[in-house]
Amino acid sequence: MNEIKYKPIGVIHSPFKEPKGTPIQPAGGKGIDGMVEVFPEYAEGLKDVEGFSHIILIYHFHLSKESLLKVKPYMDNEAHGVFAMRGPSRPNSIGISVVRLIKIRENILHIQDIDIVDGTPLLDIKPYVPEFDIRKVEKIGWLEKKVHKLSTSKDDGRFTIC
Repeated sequence: MNEIKYKPIGVIHSPFKEPKGTPIQPAGGKGIDGMVEVFPEYAEGLKDVEGFSHIILIYHFHLSKESLLKVKPYMDNEAHGVFAMRGPSRPNSIGISVVRLIKIRENILHIQDIDIVDGTPLLDIKPYVPEFDIRKVEKIGWLEKKVHKLSTSKDDGRFTIC
């Protein structure tokens, strides 16, 4: 199969200047402000985005270490397969976060509930629509006994190159 390449459409700005100490999910970053700078050549694509309270940011984990297929995630001391966790070191270092959209001024989106390091390259934006995105879930794997740690868990630097 051919290699796939993406070009960033913008950059994400946050108060987190390094991975260490960054919340590990948007729910852990509740109430924290950030901004998304969409490059001017893509600004026209923001038409009607202000009608959504939440958006999905798709981005590149640009500071991630090379991926291993089994790793110890932030909220556990046991190794799990990389596809059974949401850490940044992955075969394709793609991240997703559902954030609250506060307002848009030209090509700048003001957001809240951010869990992303400042300077992260933005690959895409999609509207969050509960009827499309929420599913009834019967099980959440190894996280069932760990998810209570979310509000206090922060990046400890184990997956980054800096």
